[in-house]
Amino acid sequence: MSLIATLGAIEIGLVFALVALGVYITFRVLDFPDLTVDGTLPLGAAVAAAMIAGGVNPLFATLAAIVAGCLAGSVTAWLNIRFAILHLLAGILTMTALFSINLRVMGVPNIPLMNRPTVIDFFAWLNPLIVATGLPVRPTLRVLALLIIVTVIAALLARFLKTEFGLAMRATGANPRMARAQGIRTDMHVYVGVALSNGLVALAGALFAQTAGFADVSIGTGTIIAGLAAVILGETIFRTRSIVVAVFSCLIGAIAYRLAIALALNAGWLGLRASDLNLVTAVLVGIALMLPGVANPLRSLFKRSAP
Repeated sequence: MSLIATLGAIEIGLVFALVALGVYITFRVLDFPDLTVDGTLPLGAAVAAAMIAGGVNPLFATLAAIVAGCLAGSVTAWLNIRFAILHLLAGILTMTALFSINLRVMGVPNIPLMNRPTVIDFFAWLNPLIVATGLPVRPTLRVLALLIIVTVIAALLARFLKTEFGLAMRATGANPRMARAQGIRTDMHVYVGVALSNGLVALAGALFAQTAGFADVSIGTGTIIAGLAAVILGETIFRTRSIVVAVFSCLIGAIAYRLAIALALNAGWLGLRASDLNLVTAVLVGIALMLPGVANPLRSLFKRSAP
């Protein structure tokens, strides 16, 4: 696999690391299976692209995308809490509505952003360092900029989950009945958690549009699968109960997942083509789901055989 292809896979992996963080909040912290993310990823891309194309500062456009994602997540939580609609169905309803909303926001199915300012431009101070290494400047700049952004957000999220509010949110997901008995307002924590999750996914969409150079209404297809695969793969690599390690394992899982896809598609002896992406994704997700079940018996076997 070429250097450009490797950098491209890492770049997409870093973008989807934000998706993995969002999925981690709903699936692992809140125990709230949320399918809204398939709509909030293109929502973030649509809002950011439409505003940047309209001449708005890319930083403000990205912040607006985050707010839009939080609002979409709040709608899903509201349908679940206020009307007792099953969380899966509530997410599907919001995701379905977001397809039309995204088209309304964009006005067209696709918005090109070539030669437009992006948040990556704020990291241009890294260019001299990249030139000194001899690496391709623009792809490396995108990777480094995303790495800084994602690392800072992961650190802030890990810190948040260790605060009193974050601990209450984790208690809400672990045992809502016991959490209510302890005086925790579980409904509020579900609202905040689902909104935060979709805000992160919308941020991923905004960054994807700015790094890829376009926003398309269909880019959200399979987002939940990619996010879950990254979370499960990260948990398989780093089996720990530490919340900090668990958060950062989502980053490693997302990058490893995208690199595995890139390797599979670039391996000539496999005979795979770009049209086989969904097949490769399904196989990798299946392997990620099976790994914990295979690893646990092996771990027990080694423990029994140890002197």
